[in-house]
Amino acid sequence: MKRFYVPKFILLLLSILVFFVLNLLLGTVKIPLDAILAILMGGSIADTPAEQQVIWSNIIWSSRVPQALTATVAGAGLAVSGLQMQTVFRNPLAGPSVLGISNGASLGVAFVVLLSGSLGGVALSRLGYMGDVAMSIAAIVGALAVMGLILFVSQRVKGNVTLLIIGVMIGYLANAVIGVLKFFSAEEDIKAYVVWGLGSFARVSGDQMVLFVILMAVLLPLSMLLVKPMNLLLLGDYYALNLGLNLRRARLLVIGSSGILVAIVTAYCGPIMFIGLAVPHLCRALFRTADHRILMPATMLVGASLALLCNLVARMPGFEGALPVNSVTALIGAPIIASVLFSRRNDDMRE
Repeated sequence: MKRFYVPKFILLLLSILVFFVLNLLLGTVKIPLDAILAILMGGSIADTPAEQQVIWSNIIWSSRVPQALTATVAGAGLAVSGLQMQTVFRNPLAGPSVLGISNGASLGVAFVVLLSGSLGGVALSRLGYMGDVAMSIAAIVGALAVMGLILFVSQRVKGNVTLLIIGVMIGYLANAVIGVLKFFSAEEDIKAYVVWGLGSFARVSGDQMVLFVILMAVLLPLSMLLVKPMNLLLLGDYYALNLGLNLRRARLLVIGSSGILVAIVTAYCGPIMFIGLAVPHLCRALFRTADHRILMPATMLVGASLALLCNLVARMPGFEGALPVNSVTALIGAPIIASVLFSRRNDDMRE
């Protein structure tokens, strides 16, 4: 790695640390920093009633730590997925939802949530933990089903543009089916589905959070193994073939990696928009390189930092409950990307 990039990576790591601490510190309940450190270290808080210590400890370990960890790994996963999609399709507008994988997860949840009240007589939203597990499983099944269909089609379609169009059409078809299910569903089921669709890092807790973090901790390093094929894909099909790259296998691996990351994040957090689309552009502007040896770790760090920032804004003091994460990601990310694109255009004009 060139020395030019080292200070930027250090700043990104520091930003993650700062936003992580702020996620633990800020919220509707004010907890002093020394109390947070004591809780994390397992010690007692001086001059604080035992009952107050128990309340603060529950807030930290049951809410704020799981949210911060979930936002960190989910943001990194979505950012890497977006970079992989933009590389394999050579399209700056490609993102994690471009092939309809997020729509497949939404369709799976829609079948379970919207039909539970109509067919089973009991709304899934009333089942608590079991209902959350059922929604997570349904999202994974739906996303993986669509991804399997995309991989099957990719073996029979040569052009990336055709595959991209097919993915978009699958997304539209999934949305159409979801609309029909909404029409015939009970109001309570529709509300539960809409709340899930807003996206949230607060939905994952306990054993679910541990499993989610472990899965992402395994998948993200594995995605780094695709750095060399992704660099070759940037050169174009003919150059990549001449350099010995198996194009079909490379496309399958990159699309499969991106799809699995999106499936797992969507299953646990709901459809989180914009991070996967915006972060790769931001990293290219910050590091001024197309080398995936730099961009892959950079997108992980920037994605984690941006997700922590969005989660922090969504649950800032003064809001009752929390704002929808998707609204915050768009409000924060859109101006950043617009400024990046304008600055890039000005640089091109000067050259």
